[in-house]
Amino acid sequence: MSYITRMASDDLQQLIERIHGRAFPLVVAVTGGGSGAISALLQVPGASRTVLEAIVPYAAEALVDWLGSRPEQFCSSRTARAMAMVAYQRAGQLTAGRDPRPEVLGVGCTASLASDRPKRGPHRAHFAWQNATTTLAGQLDLQKGTRSRAEEEALLARLLLEMIDGATRGEALEAELLRAAAGVAPDESLTIATQQASPAWRALLAGEPQAVGERAAAGTRADALPRGIFPGAFNPRHPGHDAMAAVAARRLSRPVEFELSIANVDKPPLDFLEMAARLAQFTPDESLWFTHAPTFVEKSRIFPGSTFVVGADTIVRIGEPRYYGGATPQSQAESRDAALAEIAAAGCRFLVFGRQGAAGFASLDTISIPAPLRALCDGVGEAEFRADISSTQLRRRAAAAGNE
Repeated sequence: MSYITRMASDDLQQLIERIHGRAFPLVVAVTGGGSGAISALLQVPGASRTVLEAIVPYAAEALVDWLGSRPEQFCSSRTARAMAMVAYQRAGQLTAGRDPRPEVLGVGCTASLASDRPKRGPHRAHFAWQNATTTLAGQLDLQKGTRSRAEEEALLARLLLEMIDGATRGEALEAELLRAAAGVAPDESLTIATQQASPAWRALLAGEPQAVGERAAAGTRADALPRGIFPGAFNPRHPGHDAMAAVAARRLSRPVEFELSIANVDKPPLDFLEMAARLAQFTPDESLWFTHAPTFVEKSRIFPGSTFVVGADTIVRIGEPRYYGGATPQSQAESRDAALAEIAAAGCRFLVFGRQGAAGFASLDTISIPAPLRALCDGVGEAEFRADISSTQLRRRAAAAGNE
C-alpha cells in the first residue's frame, strides 16, 4: 500500500498535484518524523518540477553535518528554522544556473514522535519554511498515547504538505486553517509564527548591503565616523552586555553601538524571526547594526577607524591560526597575519574585557595572543569590570525549564 493511500486519498493527490503544478523549486529536510511528506511528493507525477532535493538527517551526526554545527537542542524551533535556512540556501545553489533564476523554498522539520519505547517528553514537532521574504515556524504538540506512530506520522506529513501548499502559492497559513486542513485534534496545540522581512533585511540575507542600521542607527552610514562597536550574538542579551557597553562608552568617550552578524562561519544565517527577536532586545535610543560580516576583517571594512568591544575569549580566537584559511599551519598563520594587518590598516582596535573561563578569570594581561594583535588591544581589568554570566548559560537554563 502506498503512503498516499495510507494518508487517505483523492484530496491529498490533488493537493500534491497543485503543488507540482506551480513548479516552485524546493528542498525539504526532515529528521525522521514528517518523512512521509517527502514520499508523498515523490509518488505523484510532476515531482521533478518541485523537489530539488530531499534529505533525512536522521542520526544526530547527520543533522550536525547538515547544519554545520551541533544544535543546542535537536527538537526545537531554532533547529527547524536552521534546517529550513540551510534547505533554502541549498535550493538557491541548485538553481543558480537557471535563467531566469526562480524563487525557491526551504522546508525543515524536526520531531519527537511515538517510538518503540516510552518517551518521557511530549510528542511534538517543530517545522519551518524559509524563502527570500519570509520565515514561518510552527509547533505541533500531540496528545501522547492517542495515536500510533504511523498515525502521528501521517498527521505530520499532511501538515507539512498543507504548509508547502500555502508557501508555494504565496500564503503563510494561519494556525486554525492549518489545523483544520491537517486534521489536528481540538485538544492538541498548533502554533504558527511568521516574520516578513523588510527590503533591507532581504538584501542583507542575500549578501548586499553589508550593514543595516536599526533603532538609533537607522538611516546612518556605517563608515561615517569612528565608532565603538560591540559585536555579539546577543542570544540573549543580558546585564553583562549592558555593563560592558557602559564601561566601553566611558573608556572611548563615545556611545557604544551594537553589531550582530546574521552570517556565521559555522552556522546557517539567522532567519527573519530570529532577527526580529534579537532586535526586540534593544531600545529605540540604542544603535544596532545587522551585518553580513562574520569575521573581524569584514567588520573592519564596514566600520573603519572603530574600536571593537570584545571579551578575552574572543580576542584569543582572533589570534588562533586555525580560524583562518589555509591547508597547512604555516599558511593559516600567514592568513591570520594578513587579516591582522588589514584590520590595523583600517585603523581599528580592540577593547578587551576579562572573562571567566574554565581555567579562571582571563584578561588581556594573562592571555597569550600574537604580538601584532596585542599591539591593537587595550584591556579592561577585573577591578573595572567582571560579570560571570553568559548567554550560553541563560539558554541552557531556558532549555532546562522548557522555554526554548
